[in-house]
Amino acid sequence: MSERIVKINKLIKEHLGEIFQRELSIKPGVFLTIAKVDTSSDLRYTRVSISVFPFKESDYTIKTLKKEMYPIQGALNKKLKMRPLPRLEFILDSTEEEADKIEKILAQL
Repeated sequence: MSERIVKINKLIKEHLGEIFQRELSIKPGVFLTIAKVDTSSDLRYTRVSISVFPFKESDYTIKTLKKEMYPIQGALNKKLKMRPLPRLEFILDSTEEEADKIEKILAQL
């Protein structure tokens, strides 16, 4: 991955964090974290991995993000001073949930 892509990923992650805090309306008690940002080498697409706590609210959170995709995309586009502007895709990062399951299995042994 080029240094430019790494910088763009970091910038997108920072801006999305600000946008989520100010503009995203989710249920009280649901916390989301941007786990990873991966932008394609042609800068056309960005896949954003989201970690949700509690995990049982992950479907609700991903649906909310997809429903509010256009306002989020628009707010990000206003902040980014680059062309082309990458198109966002939100996916669920279940790494923490899977690690928790493995820890429970190992504890039972």
